[in-house]
Amino acid sequence: MNSKNIRAAFLDFFEGKKHKIVASAPMVIKDDPTLMFTNAGMNQFKEFFLGNTRSKYPRIADTQKCLRVSGKHNDLEEVGKDTYHHTMFEMLGNWSFGDYFKKEAISWAWELLTEVYKIDPETLYVTVFEGSTDEDQLEMDQEAYDFWKGIIPEERILMGDKKDNFWEMGDQGPCGPCSEIHVDLRSAEEKAEVNGASLVNQDHPHVIEIWNLVFIQYNRKSNGQLEPLPEKHVDTGMGFERLCMALQGVKSNYDTDIFQPLIQALERFTGLSYGKDEAVDVAIRVISDHIRAVAFAIADGQLPSNTGAGYVIRRILRRAIRYGFTFLNIQEPFIYKLTPVLTEAMGEAFPELSEQQQLIENVIREEEHSFLKTLEQGLLLLEQSLKKTKGKVMDGRKAFELYDTYGFPIDLTALILEEKGYSLDEQGFEEAMQEQKSRSKSASEVTKEDWIVLKQGTSQEFVGYDQLEASVNLLKYRKVSTKKEGEQYQLVFTPTPFYPEGGGQVGDKGYLETPDGDVAYIVDTKRENNEIVHFAKELPKDLELPLTAVVDAGQRRRTAANHSATHLLHQALRKVLGTHVEQKGSAVHSRYLRFDFSHFSKMTEEELEQVEQFVNERIQENLPLQENRAIPMQEALQQGAMALFGEKYGEEVRTIRFGESIELCGGTHVNRTGDIWHFKIVSESAIAAGIRRIEAITSDAARNYYEEHLQDLQEIKSLFKGGKNAVESVKSLQEENAQLKKEIESLLREKAGSLKQELSREFEEVGGINFLARKVDLDASGMKDLAFELGGQYDNLFLLLAAEQGGKALLSCYISKPLVEKNKLNAGAIVRELGKYISGGGGGQPFFATAGGKNPDGIQKALEAARSFISE
Repeated sequence: MNSKNIRAAFLDFFEGKKHKIVASAPMVIKDDPTLMFTNAGMNQFKEFFLGNTRSKYPRIADTQKCLRVSGKHNDLEEVGKDTYHHTMFEMLGNWSFGDYFKKEAISWAWELLTEVYKIDPETLYVTVFEGSTDEDQLEMDQEAYDFWKGIIPEERILMGDKKDNFWEMGDQGPCGPCSEIHVDLRSAEEKAEVNGASLVNQDHPHVIEIWNLVFIQYNRKSNGQLEPLPEKHVDTGMGFERLCMALQGVKSNYDTDIFQPLIQALERFTGLSYGKDEAVDVAIRVISDHIRAVAFAIADGQLPSNTGAGYVIRRILRRAIRYGFTFLNIQEPFIYKLTPVLTEAMGEAFPELSEQQQLIENVIREEEHSFLKTLEQGLLLLEQSLKKTKGKVMDGRKAFELYDTYGFPIDLTALILEEKGYSLDEQGFEEAMQEQKSRSKSASEVTKEDWIVLKQGTSQEFVGYDQLEASVNLLKYRKVSTKKEGEQYQLVFTPTPFYPEGGGQVGDKGYLETPDGDVAYIVDTKRENNEIVHFAKELPKDLELPLTAVVDAGQRRRTAANHSATHLLHQALRKVLGTHVEQKGSAVHSRYLRFDFSHFSKMTEEELEQVEQFVNERIQENLPLQENRAIPMQEALQQGAMALFGEKYGEEVRTIRFGESIELCGGTHVNRTGDIWHFKIVSESAIAAGIRRIEAITSDAARNYYEEHLQDLQEIKSLFKGGKNAVESVKSLQEENAQLKKEIESLLREKAGSLKQELSREFEEVGGINFLARKVDLDASGMKDLAFELGGQYDNLFLLLAAEQGGKALLSCYISKPLVEKNKLNAGAIVRELGKYISGGGGGQPFFATAGGKNPDGIQKALEAARSFISE
């Protein structure tokens, strides 16, 4: 069976068992603060397990794209080194929410594996939870054991401990025993020699778990105690890649038709063959795995960046580039070329790959180009560090600086050191790494107490579209603590007029008031597992009294104006630039709006003016809001509503229309476009290849903007005599300034010529190199001109000039090109290093670079340190 047939057979089987087949949720998670990425098939159903919402369908099945590269599920460094770890993988799963339980889950799993997929029952083993003698005092899962005993010989039923056979969502929440199904894919000779039962859960590459049946029947409280759940659920997960390996009769996930098209493409690109050299094989496995993770993340709306989920995606991609650079000898962008191959293989099951293919290619190519530059730069910095290393062991903290500051991979550092006869101070590196992790963990650590339930209720009514004040019932609350925010309380009440952060829009603020007049302020509102959670610094004094919830009307009004403006902006961009424009992200605050969109080039001033004019014309038309709060998704799309990529939509959606602008949106909006008042773009920039960003203001912020600019204009006019025509006055001043600059430049050239003769007498020879490090009284332009003039006069020149200008320090480094090549010197790397003395930094080309800093007192130390770069 090919992979497409295997996937279809799973979904068809469970559809036949009356399961609703649902689409995969996006791999990037937006409404669960405990996770960056979907790392298990159950993530999109957490709200049902937690009891926050009842599922419309008691039985569900799907294939879910997952990513495991952060937290406790972190397989990144193992990927490629073996044949079964992956970053991105598919998880086939079936779920029961208070419907069937162990008997059906077990019997159907066996039926699918042995009767539909025709796996030999003699190759299968199952595990059952053996119980625990720790504080939980859990009994053996006799129920599951008895069901299995009616299907499979008892010698194939194995006991598993808590680590392998008790599944938990996290430190708190739903959990329960699980039963794993393992398959033995070894040859008959290997099976005769060693019993497969002894290899289960021993990390044998060919005796592997393919399906985990989780029976959720407990809730773990914050104090560690378990309590039975009122309803029992089933959560199963079967690794699609491993299943394909078992059914296709191969010994590696990478030998299946999931990965072979990618591997074969890499063989064509590189001219190398898979299966002949282990180092090459590892690199090919790394790249063919990582392209999937990165492409799916970008398709789901997560671009590589320096923080959060974006940093994880960047790290995965850089690991792939590094393996290609080191082991496949590829020193130019190439991974992006795999995107069409991946789309061909998986685009049918996951159409977002086809829809976003051009964006994926552009982003990956740009990231490759950037990181290959970083690798080149890192190699030069490593060379400089080795020159300063005494002995044959490189300082681990210096290696960590290369890794942390410049993104230079530590395993590449270790490899280069080994080739040059050096070793790495691994302990020093690990200490620096742990210190950073401790700082990061401490900053992000969250402590949550158990929910204290005051009133039973599983559904919240959001009334904030129509009113900003409501009488509410407090359902439950809990205390949470973070280093950044300190102690806070999370409150859930119904109904609620507070909009929770989502769709790019910030959460509402406001307050709760008791009949006695006591007030508790709401500082933020978020959605977590389909509950609207309100954050407060303190609780209302009497929790039993009825409460009035009041939203900050001013913030909501300004935020709504900005949100409506983003819709009009989206329409304007498609009108002015073309229908290729798609929204790629947004942030809607009360003070400003930010809108990311796909476009291939910087917008011109004329285009920006046209966009502004289009939006403001719609504002002047005072178009009414037309809203449909519950319309079938397909009907909304047929009406022309714009759906945003990376968003998870339900079967019914809300549409927002202003004139011809219609979008799917859950946010808050103005009643008429005239309420926006005015729209003003304040910046347009690039944030990734093919992605532009506009920041804009409306309403009060726009009014303040024009008032401030008018005040500035009045002050400028007052500076000129007569002051009536500020433009003409400024033009006259510019002409006068230009003339003075010419005169100054002429004087500086004369000064530089005199200084050139003076410096010529100060050069000294160091190891065959003409060396000079000197402070001069010139500006940056003058130093550059002088450096190049001396460079044309002297061979083998190493020159460092320094100056103090306006209370700041400047450095300029010039190195003759033959020295750059022969002695492996790099002016850019050198000024970055010397820049530390002046509390600054810089860069440039290998033969000429500059740096600036805020500490002129460090100039002398920088000049003294320059000699070390050419001294042995």
